[in-house]
Amino acid sequence: MTKTIIKTFLNGILYENPILIILIGLCPTLACSSSLSDAIGMGISVTFVLVCSNVIISSIRKLVPSEIRIPVFIVIIATFVTITDYTIQAYFPALSKSLGVFIPLIVVNCIILGRAEAFAYKNNVILSFVDGIGMGLGFTIAICGLAFIRELLGNGTLFGSKPFFSNPILMFILPPGAFIGIGILISIWQYIKKTSTPKIKPCNGCSLSSICYHENMEKK
Repeated sequence: MTKTIIKTFLNGILYENPILIILIGLCPTLACSSSLSDAIGMGISVTFVLVCSNVIISSIRKLVPSEIRIPVFIVIIATFVTITDYTIQAYFPALSKSLGVFIPLIVVNCIILGRAEAFAYKNNVILSFVDGIGMGLGFTIAICGLAFIRELLGNGTLFGSKPFFSNPILMFILPPGAFIGIGILISIWQYIKKTSTPKIKPCNGCSLSSICYHENMEKK
């Protein structure tokens, strides 16, 4: 059970990162990554909604008929999005103004609905909770990494601090910079994944691999 929990947690961060591997939920990532403070706020919001909705959906999965599961998912997700939106408006008005419509749009975020359908509806509460945390952290790491690149290179600042240099590359704050930045992050992630994955023989595990594998390689 412990190994399953660890694997589920790491999936969202490393092997099934929603932004860098699966490439879903890119709209809020690109739109809310012009500054680190906005990125952290969006990351925490998505993680909260993801964890809470996963837990509730997993808890009632045996009571919900499959024919109406999608509307039920949306109602549950919308409830937690509303809680998140009102909390940010009440305690972090500047962040609420900065993120704008992208907080309410978490309701239709592919990551949230995708994990509800693909994982929470099929697994127990503990694994669904861990999956929510892992996927949320994976999303937060990705959006914060993109925001770090865009704010530093585009404004020369971090968290609105004093500029580190006088001639920033303004393009990185503009929409094209978001696409360039996410392309850089995905490329780096894929390179790390490719170089860190051990090479396995095509016939690995087969009792005849010592015979046919080498013969086939020699023919090539």
